[in-house]
Amino acid sequence: MEKQTEDKLKILKQEFDEIEASLIDPLVLKDLKQVTNLSKKRKKIFAKVKIYHRYLELMKEIDEAKQIIKNEKDKLLIAELKTMIINWKKDLILVEEQIVEAMIEIDPLDQNDVIVEIQSAAGGDEAKIFVGDLYRMYLRYAAKMDWKLDLIQVDEADMGGYSFISFEIEGTRVYGNLKFESGVHRVQRVPSTESLGRVHTSTATVVVLPQIEDNDEVEVSNSDLRIDTYRASGAGGQHINKTDSAVRITHIPTGIVGQSQDGRSQHDNKDKAMKQLLSRLYEVKMNEQKNEKKNFKSSAVGTGDRSEKIRTYNYPQNRITDHRINLTLKKLDRIMDGSLNEIIDALIATAKE
Repeated sequence: MEKQTEDKLKILKQEFDEIEASLIDPLVLKDLKQVTNLSKKRKKIFAKVKIYHRYLELMKEIDEAKQIIKNEKDKLLIAELKTMIINWKKDLILVEEQIVEAMIEIDPLDQNDVIVEIQSAAGGDEAKIFVGDLYRMYLRYAAKMDWKLDLIQVDEADMGGYSFISFEIEGTRVYGNLKFESGVHRVQRVPSTESLGRVHTSTATVVVLPQIEDNDEVEVSNSDLRIDTYRASGAGGQHINKTDSAVRITHIPTGIVGQSQDGRSQHDNKDKAMKQLLSRLYEVKMNEQKNEKKNFKSSAVGTGDRSEKIRTYNYPQNRITDHRINLTLKKLDRIMDGSLNEIIDALIATAKE
């Protein structure tokens, strides 16, 4: 490993250890704002420090084994230790590759949490059912990644599924993994109501927004906000709250809205609605900047525009195709069960080319 990289990792490890110590300090724990800020800093460097820990462990194992070999007379034990050293060195090469990749900051927002919005499009009831399928796919993927998923807004459909659903996901490098999911997702399958067995095509739109902290990337004045509370309700009048706990926040200058009705309280809904609003305002800002750049060039994995068709889910053939990178996999059942890494890794690799 290069000395410059190792020096940076040593500094990160020291910072991480200091944060860990602060987060168990009773005085610090009394200050919720300080705890929140420290937790965010911890999350941003956790992945790098974790890999560096593995690097240090391997180096220690190799050094200790070499020391034992110097003073050992048992030939069988020496042979075993030499084999172990060879394997550890192979692991070390992989870890060093991971470190190099982790230290490259392609997008400063990659470590951010996200807000995901899924909207039914063409296809009527089948499109709404597909929205539910996509939501469960991301729910299972989040569980596999040890991420936390919380609902923000759910608009249930009368015939099942959802016309719209939004949720936030918190964890390590969430936006970096999910940012290429934005676009139009198309499903091809035989609806349960189809008596002739014909394949129907439906679509849903997915939008992945990085969560933006106030006064970070987007400046918002309280005087520009209108906050309304209302009574949340589900499809057909189900799940009606008896209090006006749902919150809608409107950014008056732009008319952009953030809203939440599935939080645990009005305060929770207000917090989620504000996060959603800031993320949507940031999306508008980024799109404006892209349009201002005369030589703006689309990414190898697409523009990230919500109207771009990115993927087809073919149920009769158990096939999924990502049109941006011409990747086809005959394992749709596994993908829908949350095993998204093969597609996501391919998208990330292509974006780096």
